[in-house]
Amino acid sequence: MQEPLLGAEGPDYDTFPEKPPPSPGDRARVGTLQNKRVFLATFAAVLGNFSFGYALVYTSPVIPALERSLDPDLHLTKSQASWFGSVFTLGAAAGGLSAMILNDLLGRKLSIMFSAVPSAAGYALMAGAHGLWMLLLGRTLTGFAGGLTAACIPVYVSEIAPPGVRGALGATPQLMAVFGSLSLYALGNFMPNSPRFLLSRGRDEEALRALAWLRGTDVDVHWEFEQIQDNVRRQSSRVSWAEARAPHVCRPITVALLMRLLQQLTGITPILVYLQSIFDSTAVLLPPKDDAAIVGAVRLLSVLIAALTMDLAGRKVLLFVSAAIMFAANLTLGLYIHFGPRPLSPNSTAGLESESWGDLAQPLAAPAGYLTLVPLLATMLFIMGYAVGWGPITWLLMSEVLPLRARGVASGLCVLASWLTAFVLTKSFLPVVSTFGLQVPFFFFAAICLVSLVFTGCCVPETKGRSLEQIESFFRTGRRSFLR
Repeated sequence: MQEPLLGAEGPDYDTFPEKPPPSPGDRARVGTLQNKRVFLATFAAVLGNFSFGYALVYTSPVIPALERSLDPDLHLTKSQASWFGSVFTLGAAAGGLSAMILNDLLGRKLSIMFSAVPSAAGYALMAGAHGLWMLLLGRTLTGFAGGLTAACIPVYVSEIAPPGVRGALGATPQLMAVFGSLSLYALGNFMPNSPRFLLSRGRDEEALRALAWLRGTDVDVHWEFEQIQDNVRRQSSRVSWAEARAPHVCRPITVALLMRLLQQLTGITPILVYLQSIFDSTAVLLPPKDDAAIVGAVRLLSVLIAALTMDLAGRKVLLFVSAAIMFAANLTLGLYIHFGPRPLSPNSTAGLESESWGDLAQPLAAPAGYLTLVPLLATMLFIMGYAVGWGPITWLLMSEVLPLRARGVASGLCVLASWLTAFVLTKSFLPVVSTFGLQVPFFFFAAICLVSLVFTGCCVPETKGRSLEQIESFFRTGRRSFLR
């Protein structure tokens, strides 16, 4: 039987002393989805991740095509291709920075809807591009929109979802990012503001109506509403820099921040951005375009699996499995590239700086049987490992562990740090490959996966089935039973 998060008696562990504990039936009603409207609100919110997912991997097929382009205004050199691939992450970092203000100024809902403006402008610029500057600006704007939604959507979803299905719903932003599309304003009316945000603005009646709409008319929401109200009332002011140094505030922020950094350092962004180019530079059995499409399909399937299992297996178990799979995949790719068959020049890793990755004028080396399926299988394994754990769960845990008073600012800070890290990795990937070889980044990514395993075991709490108020109380009281 699972040990209660705050099972000890006494004032230090009595999170909500003004009301008696609810009966098991009441807890079940709060922790289990009773109303399909919460699905509708979540779906409306995560549509913002459609365009984010599409824009993130947009360069995978486009860079090889532009490197072969005969149009002098659109032809990309190796240096220009690295900027086109990486500038998205700078825009995402700026979006995360803006979310530190917009998350609390406009609220989660309006911030998500606002992201449609730079996203649409960015796509329009890239669609009608007549020069490099339009491509870079469009990519930056779509990155900005992606960074803003990356900070706002997980927070919104975690605040409206009941504990029993928060894991499944928390995986939907990653799921929608895989689909890739743009549609926010049309379904904006189905998104109520987060009850916690409304309470923090003194709009109690509206908050109660929003919670009742999300949970359903046949559910008594007053106990859950009083929990949220009590927590918001005790944290009605924003956290100061002095308070931010307190362990119960800085510890969850540090955990969330390190998880976002480690997620990027596993290599997911440069692999997705340069996926087709990586296959072009490796001896593979299937055409690189087909390989990239297969990996995309595996990514979608894996996120679906994660959404279905997150509330059953728990966050930590999936993080362990995810890091172990990514370690094996990255190590396999590095060893294959170092010791395996090589394609004929100019696609070999030795000529990446002087030749285009997408230049297919000369054929690849003759496939060495089924051995040349290794890059595809290893990449599929990596994407699968990432998508079932470190992909969706880091976003979910970020929104779960951050304290309410600092949630808006801290989520923006995490996204800012994450995408700055992604920019450094993506921008430096081609020069590192040119100087040291394609295998070196994959060995580095494998080492980071081992660090992620240790970090998960030592620092990441299990939040499965816990309310946001319980999670925050754990960091305040420091009870070790929560980690078991």
